[in-house]
Amino acid sequence: MNIKTILLSFVVLTGVCGRIFAEEMVVRVDKPGAYIQPTMYGLFFEDINYAADGGLYAEMIKNRSFDFPQALMGWDSFGNVSVMDDGPFDRNPNYVRLKAVNHPHKSTGLSNEGFFGVAFRKGESYRFSVWARSAGDKASKIRVELIDPSAVSESQAMASRTIDIDSEEWKRYTVNLAPESTVVKGRLRIFLESEEGCDLEHVSLFPVDTWNGHENGLRKDLVQKLADIKPGILRFPGGCIVEGTDLASRYQWKNSVGPVENRPLNENRWHYTFRHRHFPDYYQSYGLGFYEYFLLAEEIGAEPLPVLSVGLACQYQNDDMKAHVPVDSLQPYIDDALDLIEFANGDIDSEWGRLRVRMGHPEPFGLKFIAIGNEQWGEEYPLRLEPFVRALRDRYPEIRIVGSSGPTASGDKFDYLWPEMKRLKVDLVDEHYYAPEEFFLSQATRYDSYDRKGPKVFAGEYACHAKGKKYNHFNASLMEAAFMTGLERNADIVHMATYAPLFAHVEGWQWRPDMIWFDNLNSVATTSYYVQQIYSVHKGSRTLPITMGGRIVTGAEGQHGLYASSVVDDETNEYIVKIVNTSESARNISLRFKGLKRGRLLSEGRCITLASSDMDSDNSLENPDIIIPVESILDVSSETLSVTVPAQSFSVYIVK
Repeated sequence: MNIKTILLSFVVLTGVCGRIFAEEMVVRVDKPGAYIQPTMYGLFFEDINYAADGGLYAEMIKNRSFDFPQALMGWDSFGNVSVMDDGPFDRNPNYVRLKAVNHPHKSTGLSNEGFFGVAFRKGESYRFSVWARSAGDKASKIRVELIDPSAVSESQAMASRTIDIDSEEWKRYTVNLAPESTVVKGRLRIFLESEEGCDLEHVSLFPVDTWNGHENGLRKDLVQKLADIKPGILRFPGGCIVEGTDLASRYQWKNSVGPVENRPLNENRWHYTFRHRHFPDYYQSYGLGFYEYFLLAEEIGAEPLPVLSVGLACQYQNDDMKAHVPVDSLQPYIDDALDLIEFANGDIDSEWGRLRVRMGHPEPFGLKFIAIGNEQWGEEYPLRLEPFVRALRDRYPEIRIVGSSGPTASGDKFDYLWPEMKRLKVDLVDEHYYAPEEFFLSQATRYDSYDRKGPKVFAGEYACHAKGKKYNHFNASLMEAAFMTGLERNADIVHMATYAPLFAHVEGWQWRPDMIWFDNLNSVATTSYYVQQIYSVHKGSRTLPITMGGRIVTGAEGQHGLYASSVVDDETNEYIVKIVNTSESARNISLRFKGLKRGRLLSEGRCITLASSDMDSDNSLENPDIIIPVESILDVSSETLSVTVPAQSFSVYIVK
């Protein structure tokens, strides 16, 4: 037998074997199932890992109102600088007074370190603003600079402007700065340039080019990544910060609205929680407040889901019941929930609706959901939740209430709370699971047997925390993709799902893995981000049954590590099949679309694949495109589609 014959035989046998050993998956296109909620896949934001101040919130100045417990934390002062406490804003009373030094070669001023540096780019513009007044009856002057402390050029100043402070009354002054160089670890510096002194309050620096150009705005690159997921829900502002380490440090939404310069400082419970990742300068300015969260949700097309305190401080950190609000003293907390709905949806004649209008949003935000409590447990939680439910049902029966099943996905706390949530008739129950690989594989069938008559499920916080590898890597995201086939298959009971946490600063993280990483100038999407994006963008309208060997595809024995779900998109007229191959071998699959109406054929198709040869790898700021979705065209000609699913991959097949 010559070499040509051998090669020809190999090709023929390969083709035959490919057909013989192809494993069939059957999609019943004639049996559409549950409608998939618009809220099915979304985002959960918590201010951990410098996600708000120093992250999504584009303010570049740390401690801009000098109201940190250490009034000049984040600032270096020189010359004659003093801190005063009778300022124009009652909830931020501190300001600084600059006075000249009686010597021609000495200076008075301040320098701010920002959040891990003040970073700025050449060619971009930055808006500096300050509330100021002259300290006497004469005008005073300051010079504002963006500097590079390590500059080797003649001057440290990369941009400089002067401001004449021409009034003894408090006024807001604004100038734009255009740096001549890009600097990663810069600073803002202010010099007093006159003999007459001045007072400064609320010293602020923003990129002019924020998301949608909002002056009190958000980082454009970070919001764009959120918008690109096409999320259906945005849960905010946490998380554990809703509870607070104590009740005094809980997130209070009423402090986060109104004029930004008069929103009081809040202690971020994460700044001291992890002593091995300790950030004692981590506070919340509330510049990113509930108005901004509602606006963000609206602009990225997501339903807002605010979370409010139920009157329990973090139970992990407070064993004594005296740390919590007694049940008979909950009315102010209940009022906060009722007033929040009025703020979001009320008309101009209501107290809180009128504030929303003054802040710039005449139309209601259309709030539909509210969550009460985060990860509470024990009888103390339903005891406190019950009066909230009564009050909300009475005043706003159209609002859907989200309760909690506690901090874990199983066990005594979980088993106690689910029946309690049913008894209270909440609309959704928030489940959380940070768990290793085997959990995410085994729990792909988690919701197949859930009671369909009770509350719906909100998978509010989840991420694969791999054993010995508690960091972002491709294998963890693959486990999440496999698990999510079970969320999608059970869309009749699972109405919302959000990965957590969302953001992390590369120099300020306390918890990982996270979905999006960033520094002061750049950001990167992880492979877990791309899994979430693929599911959300291609969520479809209704579920379709998909089986392999007559069984749902959940990696069961004989299914070779394959997990699958399928949907139909009524708007695009597409069938969408998601297949996760967790095995180390590629699998030949024959996708049979059974039940096509007479005369209807499959036409064009495409495949989106997320795969990597290195299971421990992920994208980074330096190399953001190591693992990204790859799209290819499918050859579609009949009711059966033959595909090869790569080893250890997540693939989506989309056919007209």
